[in-house]
Amino acid sequence: QVQLVESGGGLVQAGGSLRLSCAASGRPLSSVAMAWFRQAPGKEREFVAATKWGRGDTYYADSVKGRFTISRDNAKNTVYLQMNSLKVEDTAIYYCAAKGYSGTFSPSSPYDYWGQGTQITVSS
Repeated sequence: QVQLVESGGGLVQAGGSLRLSCAASGRPLSSVAMAWFRQAPGKEREFVAATKWGRGDTYYADSVKGRFTISRDNAKNTVYLQMNSLKVEDTAIYYCAAKGYSGTFSPSSPYDYWGQGTQITVSS
């Protein structure tokens, strides 16, 4: 089991920045992938970014590449999502997710553990 607690959501103007945090606890994290997804009103949940905890590889959706950065702090068992140059269309509930992995890895395929979500609203 992995428990995930997100923080850092809020309201920001277009062009601004925010950083989300996801504190993980439970299962040892060396073979776990962590990701961020988001769901805007009336839309399906979509993949945003992912990282392999042990290796540090990172993956991004095209819509956020170059603007968002996923990183981790091993000592704090925390994953971050730094969001820069925010756009109105980035408005959504952002979810932290985790899954175990071995062999072939798909960053956007189903995850096993989810946080409660945190709202990001970008105003024009």
